[in-house]
Amino acid sequence: MNPSVQWITLLWMLFSGAAMGLAFDSYRELAGQLRFPRWSQHALDLIYWIAAALFVFRMLYATNDGQLRFYVFIGMFIGVWIYFLLWSVITRRFVVMLIQVTKSLLSFLSRLLRVLIWNPVIGILKLLVGLLKLIWRFVLSLLRLILRCLMPFWRLFTWMLRPITSRLRLPAWSRRLTDKVIKAWKRWF
Repeated sequence: MNPSVQWITLLWMLFSGAAMGLAFDSYRELAGQLRFPRWSQHALDLIYWIAAALFVFRMLYATNDGQLRFYVFIGMFIGVWIYFLLWSVITRRFVVMLIQVTKSLLSFLSRLLRVLIWNPVIGILKLLVGLLKLIWRFVLSLLRLILRCLMPFWRLFTWMLRPITSRLRLPAWSRRLTDKVIKAWKRWF
């Protein structure tokens, strides 16, 4: 392997180390801000390290056909060290700011949906329920009025049929049923 390929590999490994540091800081801040459950922390760490290893070996394979040499580890170490020395604080602040902007945007969208969609739908439903209650009360009062107007005719009709109904014996179950119907009728009207 010639020296130019080695230098290119070293530069790519510096970049890979810095990218690993960037990904680690982003992951650490996201996990801290979003408060993942404690049991998922180990699984997320494992996923990070698998993704970092695949990224590094993909970069290594692209630059020098996957030959693993000592300067590769030195390049990654120096890349991570430089990243944490110069860019770590800025990256963490940027990720926190990005999370806060996302939270505020989601909060704004939630309030907007509540004001533009949810509240009008609830208002229309309440209006419809109130209108149905009003119509139901009107129908009930109309039926009461009709029943009061027909009550004298009903009394006359029962008086005329009393000689027939007094000799007629109804079964006990029909008498209980009529009592229940009369109670329900009085409760509703």
